[in-house]
Amino acid sequence: MAEQHHIILPEGSIEKQTTTLNLGPTHPATHGVFQNIIELDGERIVSAEQTVGYIHRAFEKLAERRPLYQITPLTDRLNYCSSPINNMGWHITCEKLLKVQIPKRVDYLRIIIMELARISDHLICNSIVGVDAGAYTGFLYVMQYRELIYEIYEEICGSRLTTNIGRIGGFERNFNATAFNKLEKFLKEYPAVLKELENLFLRNRIFMDRTIGTGAISAERALNYGFTGPNLRAAGVDYDVRVHSPYSSYEDLEFNIPVGKTGDNYDRWMVRSQEMWESLKIIEQAYRKVQEFKGAEAEVFHADVPEYYLPEKKDVYTKMEALIWHFKIIMGEIDIPAGEVYQSVEGGNGELGFYLISDGGRAPFRLHFRRPCFIYYQAYSELTQGAMLSDAIITMSSLNLIAGEMDA
Repeated sequence: MAEQHHIILPEGSIEKQTTTLNLGPTHPATHGVFQNIIELDGERIVSAEQTVGYIHRAFEKLAERRPLYQITPLTDRLNYCSSPINNMGWHITCEKLLKVQIPKRVDYLRIIIMELARISDHLICNSIVGVDAGAYTGFLYVMQYRELIYEIYEEICGSRLTTNIGRIGGFERNFNATAFNKLEKFLKEYPAVLKELENLFLRNRIFMDRTIGTGAISAERALNYGFTGPNLRAAGVDYDVRVHSPYSSYEDLEFNIPVGKTGDNYDRWMVRSQEMWESLKIIEQAYRKVQEFKGAEAEVFHADVPEYYLPEKKDVYTKMEALIWHFKIIMGEIDIPAGEVYQSVEGGNGELGFYLISDGGRAPFRLHFRRPCFIYYQAYSELTQGAMLSDAIITMSSLNLIAGEMDA
C-alpha cells in the first residue's frame, strides 16, 4: 500500500513528490510480523518508522503466574531460531537465585547444545541475507545441515524448534549414544559445508556490492543504542558475554571473538560466519571434556535439586518420598527464595538477559527479558535513512530481527 505526498518547496521551485510505503506487517520481505512505514523519494529512503507489537504475547506477565520450571516453554518462543540458548539462559538464572551448584559435565553438555544453537541461528541469518541479495542456493544447501542439528535436539528432548530442552539443574535425561554419533557426524561434515557457503558469498561481486557500505553503524552509535552480539562486534567492539561474564564453564575453553570494522551488512555477515568456526572449536573442546568423565561421573546429567527435578518414574511408583516430590513439582507447590538476580547469556543475536525478582512466593514477582532484537530495531530508521529500498530489506535481515523476540 503506497500513498503519494507533495513536498511544498520555495516559490519558483519544482514541486517534489514522495511516496509512503507500508513494508509489513505481513510482507514476505520483513521475515516476521512487524511494520516499517517508509517514505521514499523514488527508491531512496527519506525516513522510516518502525512499528512492533503485532504478536505481543505478554510473556513477562504470564511468567508471574507460573512456577519457574513452567516458564521454560515461554523462553522458547523468543528467538525461536536458537531456542535452546533461551532455555539454558533461563535455567542458569533460576540456578543463580536458588544457589544451585552445577556439575562440570552438565556445563559442557550445555555448551555443546548452546553452540549448536548458535550455529543454527547464524546459518539461518547468513543464508537469508544471501536470499535477500538474490542468491537462493546457499539457503537451500545449508538447510540440510540445520536438519542435522535438529536431529541432535530430537535425540535429547524429542523436539526440534521450540525445544523446552534441559531442566533447572541440568537435563531431563542423559545424552544417548545416538546423540553423540549425530554430533560427531555434524562436526565431521559441517566444516566443508561452511567453507562452501563462504565461497559462494565472500568474493561474490553482486553480494559485495549489495552489502559493503549498506546498513553501516559506528561503534559509538552502536554502544549508544545498546547493541550487543554480532551486530556490535561487526562495528569493532569485542564484547562477548561468554568472555566478559563467563557462565556454564566457558572460561575453561579457548576461542576467539571475531570483530569487524565498519558495522555494515558485509561485516555482520563476516562476523557471523567466523563465529560459526569458533563455535565448532568450542563444541569440539567441550565434547572432549565430556568424554573424559568415566564411570559414575559419565552418568551425571543434572544437579542434586529434588525440589525442581522430577524423580524417575520407577521411584515414583515405589517410593513415598519420590511420589511426594513428583506431586509438589507438578502442582507448583514449592516456594522459591526471595531475591533479585540478573543473568545474561550470549544469545544467537546478542546479550539475552533475564531480570528476576522473587518475593518468596511460588512464581516470580517480576520478570523482564532483555531482548536484543528489540534494541536493534530502534536503530533501523538511522541505518536505512538515505539508503535504497532494496538496502532496507537486506539491512533488516543482517540485523537478525526475530519478531517473536522483539514483541515478547
